[in-house]
Amino acid sequence: MLKLFTSLAATAAIALISGSAFAQGYPERSITMVVPFAAGGPTDTVTRLVAESMSKDLGQQIIVENVGGAGGTLGASQVAKADPDGYTLLLHHIGMATSATLYRKLPYDTLNAFEYVGLVTDVPMTIVAKKDFEPTDLKGLVEYVKANADKITLANAGIGAASHLCGMLFMSEIKTPLTTVPYKGTGPAMTDLLGGQVDLMCDQTTNTTKQIKGGTIKAYGVTSAKRLDALPDVPTVAEAGLPGMQVGIWHGIYAPKGTPAEVTQKLSGSLQKALKDPDIIARFAELGTVPSTDAEATPAGLKSKLESEVTRWKPVIEAAGQYAD
Repeated sequence: MLKLFTSLAATAAIALISGSAFAQGYPERSITMVVPFAAGGPTDTVTRLVAESMSKDLGQQIIVENVGGAGGTLGASQVAKADPDGYTLLLHHIGMATSATLYRKLPYDTLNAFEYVGLVTDVPMTIVAKKDFEPTDLKGLVEYVKANADKITLANAGIGAASHLCGMLFMSEIKTPLTTVPYKGTGPAMTDLLGGQVDLMCDQTTNTTKQIKGGTIKAYGVTSAKRLDALPDVPTVAEAGLPGMQVGIWHGIYAPKGTPAEVTQKLSGSLQKALKDPDIIARFAELGTVPSTDAEATPAGLKSKLESEVTRWKPVIEAAGQYAD
């Protein structure tokens, strides 16, 4: 028995030393960071900014790979099945939490199939409309929508997209169902909003700020707690009487389950450095968002956020009844 115990202890010690040695040498080659959405969208923009800065710190290139489809679950599934060696990562938004309820069958267990690296940013949403839409403010918009619900179209970038989630929350808050028009990505949805083919959309500031500033779409409110420096003339939803619409599309970095803790901690440290990069801070400000704090950009910070958001969105999705197969 003593020999068995000694053997097991020795094996554990070797594994610990090997893991530490691996972490010290990590990374020795390029890292792939999967974005579960199409290139050019808001989450892709955030990912590429962070990947560039983290690459400088880690001394190896982080290659961004877009694996779109199935509301982000296709890319997430790919990472869940990858080798847990720290060379395949996932940067996903709030859809990581909502997919747990939105999809009747997922190829992975949302809360248990990944290791956590940290939160990246929490992007506010904007309620926007085609340029010539009649209402002039958010209060007027709500009244107009309720009176003309059967004539109004609400665009989104597809089931599970940030704009789909925000749209569901908007309909829930005003207790008025609308005709939703899902697109295959943020780009096509915004194109049709700009062209006047659809009436409304609720999307991230990373995708709408440029158009709002350019006057090509009409903005009614931001879902942040206070007005944004990038959009000082756009009121918060709370100012207009919709406090329940306060929501952000947060982004986090994940690794496959079983990735050594030393590796996720090293990645978390690199993320924290990246989020202090003046270029990142400036670019995020242009997009209407701010980097996460050091406490948030940790495995514990992301884990806590994901768990609380799964709980928050479950009743909203169930009430809307908009499930995906």
